[in-house]
Amino acid sequence: MATRQGRGQPAAEERSLSELLSEMSTELSTLFRKEVELVKAETKDTVSQAAKAGALLGAVAVGGLFALLLLAMAAAFGLAEVMATGLAFLLVGIVFLVVAGVAFAMARKKLAEVKPPEQAIATIKADVEVAKSSIQRGASGPPGAGSSVTSTGSGSYWGSDKS
Repeated sequence: MATRQGRGQPAAEERSLSELLSEMSTELSTLFRKEVELVKAETKDTVSQAAKAGALLGAVAVGGLFALLLLAMAAAFGLAEVMATGLAFLLVGIVFLVVAGVAFAMARKKLAEVKPPEQAIATIKADVEVAKSSIQRGASGPPGAGSSVTSTGSGSYWGSDKS
């Protein structure tokens, strides 16, 4: 049995199918664990940005409510001294509606700046493609012409056809 670089491990073409599958399973497990760590790191930044935008929206809502209640009453009663009371309240309501609209547009713009973890998504998509191609190669043998799974008395291994 040939060994790899004198380490006592069988050469790749002489290792059993179960050894190869076990190694692939271990490597895939490690790969996905690393991918999860990457997603966590990128997601932490994304969640932080979303939290800041959410806090801004909350502050806008509370501040807008208090301002609308207090200033609207004062302005409407002040205008009621020079015009009809109903018209004064309508005018004040329209002004505060415009102010709230501007604040909403600013908050929405902040939320639009929050981006998904693009690097992690791209890496995971690439990993899935590699895994798919590895599984397909495993079903038809290793890449390259003339390869097949052969069997010996001690088990099966990846070998080359004798062409």
